[in-house]
Amino acid sequence: MPDLPFDDEYAPLYSLGQVAEMLQVQHAFLRRLDQHDVIRPSRSSGGQRRYSRRDVIVVQHVTRMTEEGMTLIAIRRILELEREVAILRQELERARARIRALG
Repeated sequence: MPDLPFDDEYAPLYSLGQVAEMLQVQHAFLRRLDQHDVIRPSRSSGGQRRYSRRDVIVVQHVTRMTEEGMTLIAIRRILELEREVAILRQELERARARIRALG
C-alpha cells in the first residue's frame, strides 16, 4: 500500500490560514517568520505557503519563544543551534555504536 501524504511529517499539507487557526496566531506573524527566514514553508504551484506537520511544530515552538520576549533574529539562531546539536548527537551515537561494535 502506498504511503499517504499525511503519513509524511514533511508533506506540505496545511495552508497559512489553517496553521494560523490551529495555533491561534495572526497570518501576518506567519508571513513575518517566512520573511525573516525563521521558517520556510513550501509553496504551492500558485505561490501560496504550504506547511507540513513538522513546520507546524516548529511554528508552535517559535510562538512560545516569542511569548517569552525573544526576537526573531535570536529565535532563528536558536533554531540553527538546535539543528546543529541534533546533528552532533546523531554523529555521537553513530561513533558510540562503532566503538561498541569494535569492543
